[in-house]
Amino acid sequence: MSFPISILDLALVRSQQSISEAVAESVELAQLAEQQGFHRIWFAEHHNMPGIASSATSVLLAHVAAHTDRIRLGSGGVMLPNHSPLVIAEQFGTLAELHGDRIDLGVGRAPGTDQRTLHALRRDHSSADSFPQDVLELIGYLHGESRIPGIDAYPGKGTRVPVWILGSSHFGAQLAAQLGLGYAFASHFAPQMLESAARIYRESFESQDGSEPWFIAAVNVIAADTEEQAHAAFEQAQRDRIRMMLGRGRSLTEDEVTMLMHSPGGEQVLSMLKYSAVGTPETVREYLNQFRERVQADELIITNMAPELSARRRTLELLGQAP
Repeated sequence: MSFPISILDLALVRSQQSISEAVAESVELAQLAEQQGFHRIWFAEHHNMPGIASSATSVLLAHVAAHTDRIRLGSGGVMLPNHSPLVIAEQFGTLAELHGDRIDLGVGRAPGTDQRTLHALRRDHSSADSFPQDVLELIGYLHGESRIPGIDAYPGKGTRVPVWILGSSHFGAQLAAQLGLGYAFASHFAPQMLESAARIYRESFESQDGSEPWFIAAVNVIAADTEEQAHAAFEQAQRDRIRMMLGRGRSLTEDEVTMLMHSPGGEQVLSMLKYSAVGTPETVREYLNQFRERVQADELIITNMAPELSARRRTLELLGQAP
């Protein structure tokens, strides 16, 4: 394909799997993605979720960066209201000093968790209100132009790590456009405002220091050698999503999962997967080309939904763009 394809890795912890095993799988997939010519890999910050191992996002990035050589790595994203902009600048400045111009810093304003966990993080819902100012403060540290006299990020100052705005609404599109930043839309789980947000971003973009708009749209993907294999894997992925989001720590039987899939809550969960490319490489590539053209994305970032490691590896092999 003639446009960049990247990967959003949720560092999922499968049933009966240890966190160290899940991280090892992420490293293995990152190495394969690098070999297959994918553009970048991002990891997302989530908290208090036993099925996701990327809560300490910068630590995980450092580990994956140490086991790869060329592929871009970043956050998709760091939930900035959970943190001090200075600390994030120091963390990603350290990554840039260690690994050079391979690091991206995607930031979002959602907490990435529930209200009780937000309290445990020593934050409250009003923290998100200062998100635009926090982004500007963060950029100031990374560009060596601190907005707080006498305060600089060491490491971080002057590294100019690229900052991206992540979102699933018009707010993020407008902010990214106003600040002249790249924008990534979370259409892999929040499809409703994708097309309107993309339009607002492009129409409102204000260049800063020569920056140009760059829009990334997210999409779920499973590729397999046959249509039957791909759709069987997608059905299992849907069932796993129901377990993770509606199971709430309970051990559900297959019959209970089936019932939940047809409940109002289950239908809502499954509707989040509206943008999913499933099938043989030809089917998936055609879907991705049409999807990208419809929303005028400069880049697509895929979530590899295949439930087993071997199937996730096969998805990357079939979609890879290695020479």
